[in-house]
Amino acid sequence: MSGPDLRTSLGETTLTNPVMVAAGCAGTGRELEPFLDLSELGAMVTRSVTLDPRAGGPPPRAVETPSGLLSDPGLQGNGLQGFLATELPWLAQRQVRTVVSIAGRNLGEWAELARRVGLSPGVAGVEVNLAWPPGSVAGRDSYQAGKVLAAVRRDMPRGVPVLAKIAPVVHHVVDVARAVVKAGADVVVVGHGLPGLALDPGTLRPALGSGSGALSGPAVHAVALRCLWEIHEALPEVHLVGGGGVRSGFDALAMLAAGARAVQVGTTVLRDPGAPVRIVTELRQELEHRTIPSVADAIGHAHRPEGDPR
Repeated sequence: MSGPDLRTSLGETTLTNPVMVAAGCAGTGRELEPFLDLSELGAMVTRSVTLDPRAGGPPPRAVETPSGLLSDPGLQGNGLQGFLATELPWLAQRQVRTVVSIAGRNLGEWAELARRVGLSPGVAGVEVNLAWPPGSVAGRDSYQAGKVLAAVRRDMPRGVPVLAKIAPVVHHVVDVARAVVKAGADVVVVGHGLPGLALDPGTLRPALGSGSGALSGPAVHAVALRCLWEIHEALPEVHLVGGGGVRSGFDALAMLAAGARAVQVGTTVLRDPGAPVRIVTELRQELEHRTIPSVADAIGHAHRPEGDPR
C-alpha cells in the first residue's frame, strides 16, 4: 500500500511535497548542497534579490535569544545581474524548483525585478518580499501592499506564479491578504519575523549592529498559525503558505490544518541544515499515523466541525 500523497498546488503550480526552504535561510542553495538534495523539496526560495548589489548590514547580523533568532542581514547580495548570471543557472542545472524572492525600494524597482526575473528560465515563481526595506509598511498596510503587487503583476509574464509575503500582524493580516490577492497575487505567504530587540549583557546596548531586527523561530510559530487561521477562515479560496518556527513534521501539519497549502522552513535550517528533508519524512509519518490520505485532505482540517469525515 502506498503512503500518503504529498503533492500540493500553489496557484497553477503543483509541488511534489509542501515543504519549501524560506528566503534568506539557505542563500541561493549552494550552502545546503552538502546536506541534502534540493530537488527533493517542494521548492527552494532564494534569498531576496535586489536590483543593485548590497553589502548588507553592519555586524553582528544575528543573535540568539531564549525563544528564537534575532537578525538583520541587510539583504547582502551581488544584485540582480549577478544572480541571473551565476546563481539561478546553478539551481536550474540541478533541477531545483526555484522561487525567487525579490525586494525593491520603489515601484519602479519592483516592476523591473518582476519583469527580468519572470522572463528568466528556471523560475517556478516569484516571491514579493513586502517587509523590505526595513520599516516598510507594505507588509502590514493593505493599500501599500496592493500598490506593490499591482506593479509586480503588471510586468510579470503570465504563467509565473506571484507569491506575496506579508507580515504576521494579526489585526491587519486579513485585509492585507485580501488586498494583495485583489492586486494579482496567486499565493499569500505568511512568514516574516516579528520586530524585536536584544541587548548585549555586557554593554547594555543593542546586540545587533543595526540595532533592532526580526525575531524568527519557535517564538513566532503560534502567531503565524493564528494568522493562517484567520486568513483561511475569511478567504478560504486563497492559496496560503505558512512560515515561522517550523521544526518538525507536526509543525508542518499544524500549518496545513490551519489553512496553508505549503510550509516554509527557515530558522531551523541554520541549526540543522538537513531539516527540510527530515520534515518531509516526518510529515508523511504524521499523515500515516492519523490515516489522512493526502496533504490535500489535511488543508484546513482544523476549521472543520468535530466528526467531519473529510
